[in-house]
Amino acid sequence: MPPQLSHIRAWIFDLDNTLYPASADLFGLMDKRMTAYVARTLGLDDMAEAYRIQKGYFQQHGTTMAGLMAEHEVDPHHYLADVHDIDLSVLAEDARLARLIARLPGRKLIFTNGDEPYARKVLARLGLSETFEAIHDIHASAYKPKPHEASYASMIEGLGVDPHESVFVEDMARNLAPAKTLGMTTVWLDNGSEQGHDADRSYVDHHITDLADWLHSLLGDDL
Repeated sequence: MPPQLSHIRAWIFDLDNTLYPASADLFGLMDKRMTAYVARTLGLDDMAEAYRIQKGYFQQHGTTMAGLMAEHEVDPHHYLADVHDIDLSVLAEDARLARLIARLPGRKLIFTNGDEPYARKVLARLGLSETFEAIHDIHASAYKPKPHEASYASMIEGLGVDPHESVFVEDMARNLAPAKTLGMTTVWLDNGSEQGHDADRSYVDHHITDLADWLHSLLGDDL
């Protein structure tokens, strides 16, 4: 392990577009269901207007769900069950990534704006079901999504990690800013999935484009 990471005791990973390629475009499938959910909730026939409102919620509240909860008192369990009802067959087992993550020295954890049932289905498709010790999901975050500061506080408490001994790997750079403020080592997986680019990248410690290749660079031969 390189010296700058020798103090790490917890390896925390985002789920979507981080543990599988952004090219899988699961978010595209969920995005359509989000738009349809917004349209039904607001009684809209104009899907373009529903999409505009949906993206407004995302920008203002961190997630579409947070916006719907704040402005329309939507049940988060009902919303997530609907939005996550997508075809996961595009995902394939990633044995190399599983081996590399398993070799990391310390705890392996998930921190996601999704919910645990969905996360476990994704991990099963990827062959990562036995890889992670725990999942901190949107329910555990009291529906405060990343990058809301309260989400990170609840994750640190819920998972029992020391932020100064933790790495956080994310595909959305803006979600790394609060982690850096708390003392985490931050890794931005720049795979083209980020929405709303920000020129400020001062909170990114490691800028990578492929998770497995980066882990291989740290750990060496994974065969």
